[in-house]
Amino acid sequence: MKLSRAAWITVALLWVVATLNYLDRQVIFSLLPPIRAEFGATDFQLGLLGSVFLWIYAACSPLSGYLADRYNRVYVVLFSLLVWSAVTWLTGHSASFSQLLTARGLMGISEAAYLPAALALIADYHSPKTRSLATGIHQSGLYAGIALGGVAGGFIGEHYGWRAAFYVLGFIGIAYAAFLFFTLKNPPVSHREKPLSDSFATAVGELLRNRRFLFLLTANTMGAMAYFMIYAWMPLFLYERFQMSLTNAGFTATFYLQSASAVGILVGGALADRWSRRSARGRVLTQWIGFTAAAPALFLIAVTFSIPVLIAAMIAFGLGRGFFDCNLMPVVCQITRPQVRATAYGILNLFSTTVGGIMTAVAGALKATLGLAAALQVSAVLLLAAALVLLLLKPPSESSTRQPA
Repeated sequence: MKLSRAAWITVALLWVVATLNYLDRQVIFSLLPPIRAEFGATDFQLGLLGSVFLWIYAACSPLSGYLADRYNRVYVVLFSLLVWSAVTWLTGHSASFSQLLTARGLMGISEAAYLPAALALIADYHSPKTRSLATGIHQSGLYAGIALGGVAGGFIGEHYGWRAAFYVLGFIGIAYAAFLFFTLKNPPVSHREKPLSDSFATAVGELLRNRRFLFLLTANTMGAMAYFMIYAWMPLFLYERFQMSLTNAGFTATFYLQSASAVGILVGGALADRWSRRSARGRVLTQWIGFTAAAPALFLIAVTFSIPVLIAAMIAFGLGRGFFDCNLMPVVCQITRPQVRATAYGILNLFSTTVGGIMTAVAGALKATLGLAAALQVSAVLLLAAALVLLLLKPPSESSTRQPA
């Protein structure tokens, strides 16, 4: 099989895993009303279901990325998928809120290993000519997972009970892990860099001394404060403000955002790949466009009471998110050496999910006083600040790699 063909097949195989990754973690947010009714949970407790996952996921991400740099990335992907799918199935068996919270923590541990390994594997296969587009296609699986989590989760929860969603998703993930064991491969040894030999502390220290990486880390962290909060609380926000049904709220909160994001990563990926051939800042400036467009759209989401305006703002926000996401790992590849790519992405996850978890919990705690709309407005300001930080990031010119794609 030609390497270029294998590179795109790898993206296709990992697209399904990416979909399951976010579907399994996000489906619970469309099931909050029946979970609240069964366990008598408070708004703050419901917020913890997102925060506990994110905090544990964050804590495990740098080490998970390091393992993907040092060992077989395919095996890391398979192990992560198998374990989190088993945890998803067990979530449906929770007999108390504390057990449900424990299951969310276990899912955070198991899911942390996936994204750093998968994105580094895609970067191994793809040269700068196609890296943003390939990354973007893979990231569209994350958006599909969020959308399916909202639609399928709301539908199954409304008709079959909230537990059934976790049973079905857990079984699908385990079955797909078995399929990938025979189909997902690393690129030939001659077309990938030598594994990382440095210690974990040495690798992390190298990245934290990298000024360009720190700019990217800051911008990504600010953006995450907006993204995680909106994905966690938007179904309930629409359920209460617009008196939507559970199914309709789940659909509206996810479909428009994720569909637009999927378009944004394809357009943004193709734009960045082309732009980067003429300018070393092409990928970063594409991210800047994304944040600059998403900020006012998020503010509009917070203040409008019109459903058509809401949908238009969601589409604009999603497009901006896509422009940023498809270039995150490609920019990492520009500003770090190949041996620490997954570790770098793990550190990005550590900071983004930590503050995302804090924002999710704070929004839940303040919901009764300030309301979710105020948290959305603050998030819009943070996105504008992140866009300004990106203007300070000036990556070096990309050199061609050995991998044709």
